[in-house]
Amino acid sequence: MTDTGSDVFYAIAQNTIARFPAAFRSPAASVILQVVDWPPEDMLAEMQIDDPLELTGLYDGIPMTLKSVSDPATLPDTIWLFREPILAEWRERGDVTLEALIAHVTVHEFAHHFGWSDEDIAEIDRWWE
Repeated sequence: MTDTGSDVFYAIAQNTIARFPAAFRSPAASVILQVVDWPPEDMLAEMQIDDPLELTGLYDGIPMTLKSVSDPATLPDTIWLFREPILAEWRERGDVTLEALIAHVTVHEFAHHFGWSDEDIAEIDRWWE
């Protein structure tokens, strides 16, 4: 893969979501997907992360397992993919395609949103095999 721009990352993440089990595709569509080069400084500070390369993705929201219809309206759930840290991990690893790594980060972040167990993740993302 020669093009590693944000549009490519977004397309790979969207393709990953399209392959979710049917029961999860529609709820996943309500989550905002953001692809940016680097994690924002305030996000890193809040998470007490010094090296931005340590954060490849982030789920920002309230997991579905903790939501209630009686809760006040909140900001929309958002999945963040951080392009430069993902690229750095891909180059460092050298044993996985960029597409597979982007898909893995996408699934991992949606796991936080859906409250998935490790078994649930393994069914969707064969990363561990």
